[in-house]
Amino acid sequence: MNLTKKLFSYIVAIAMIFTLTAFAGGAVNAANAKTYALTLQNNGKTTHTFEVYQIFTGDLSEGILSNVQWGNGVSEEGKTTLGDAAKKAEDLAKSDNDSLPVKTFAEDLQKYLQNSTEKEVAANQTASIEGLAAGYYLVKDKASSQNQTNGAYTSYILKVVKDITATTKLDVPTVEKKVQDTNDSTGKTSGWQDSADYDIGDEIPYQITGSMPANIGDYKSYKYVFTDTMGKGLSFKTGSAKIMIGTTEVTGKFTENVTTNDDGSTVTWTCDDLKTAGVELTSVTKVVVTYKATLNKKAVTGSAGNPNTVNLTYSNNPNKGGEGETGKTPDDKNIVFTYKAVVNKVDQDKKSLAGAGFTLQKKVNGAYTDVKSFTAGEATTFTFTGLDDGEYKLIESTTPAGYNTITPIEFTISATHDEESADPKLTELTVSKVSGEATFTADKDAGSLTTDVVNKKGSTLPETGGMGTTLLYVAGGILVACAAAYVVLNKKRA
Repeated sequence: MNLTKKLFSYIVAIAMIFTLTAFAGGAVNAANAKTYALTLQNNGKTTHTFEVYQIFTGDLSEGILSNVQWGNGVSEEGKTTLGDAAKKAEDLAKSDNDSLPVKTFAEDLQKYLQNSTEKEVAANQTASIEGLAAGYYLVKDKASSQNQTNGAYTSYILKVVKDITATTKLDVPTVEKKVQDTNDSTGKTSGWQDSADYDIGDEIPYQITGSMPANIGDYKSYKYVFTDTMGKGLSFKTGSAKIMIGTTEVTGKFTENVTTNDDGSTVTWTCDDLKTAGVELTSVTKVVVTYKATLNKKAVTGSAGNPNTVNLTYSNNPNKGGEGETGKTPDDKNIVFTYKAVVNKVDQDKKSLAGAGFTLQKKVNGAYTDVKSFTAGEATTFTFTGLDDGEYKLIESTTPAGYNTITPIEFTISATHDEESADPKLTELTVSKVSGEATFTADKDAGSLTTDVVNKKGSTLPETGGMGTTLLYVAGGILVACAAAYVVLNKKRA
């Protein structure tokens, strides 16, 4: 009996030793199971929240995954629907990373995904997820996370995880707005730039250029909408827009819509699917809009100017074929300036003088033409609003009674403004080459050029029948009296 008890106790002890050894061995194996880091490189212009899913698991050796099984990122329904994991992996291995079968597989997975690991990565930064088991992983953007300025979703990324970096596959288009500047007096027209100055009533040429994202080929359709916003001093010329892709006009592929309010107007050109425009779209394709607007009587003079902005709304999720979700570029701005000449009419004592009329002329194509006239009245200040740079002549068309007419005043308005800038400014406003009696004072902020124009009184001359006749009478009387006295003296002597 004692022998039996001892034997049983030995058996139990041996069993416990084996159990503890097996447990310890398993614990060691678990502790020694190799894990990996997946580094996420965000090359986008916005912060991205990435979701990482384990699609396959298996044994990793020299970058090759064997003994493949479905990972924990795929639901049970997905495993059943998608079929044998090893067979699916074998089929994928025959394709390139960016081939249609791989893209289709990534799309098919979407409804079966679960158990994601999230990682937020700032623009142009990297971040790593540590402790990942060997396997095949899907990386995607979190839903509704890129509906923002410069937002774009990365195309699905599939990676065999060892210590590896996954780089975003995304890009966004750009848009820029330009204007041309013309000096009527010299006839010189600039290239396309960010600022200009014009007279009220002038037609202004504008150009908008939109680009394509580098991954335009990943989209099945591509929405493209220009939104152009003008200040109250600019009036869009309906029917002037022309849209080109290279040498092909595609104006008819866009829908134009104009809305106007007290603050100005907004024009949109919308194409729901640019890929139906009949032109192959590549990463270097440009869409160019040209149109005209008129500088109207509500134009703002001076440094505040008359701004104009544009942005581009674009498809930003290639994983949905370009449908539904969109991003928007930042606004691109340019500005048109205009100025005013202020003439104060004064007499030679610098006192305000009524009764004058003026005409301002501008040299255009070598000859002076009338800009605006003021008739004579009680006004003593005359403001010529909405002037471009150039050569001008101020003529006194009506002179106050009793005053001499001025010699016409010729002067040149000169201005400089930022030609290339995200926020163009008026940097200088001057008057030069003045002939005639006038000195202008410039106020850049107000856009004003102010001068006093002096009228001098005419000379007072003697007239017959007036004081002149009286003087003659007095002189004659004196001569007669002298003659009589001479005669009397001579008689006495005799």
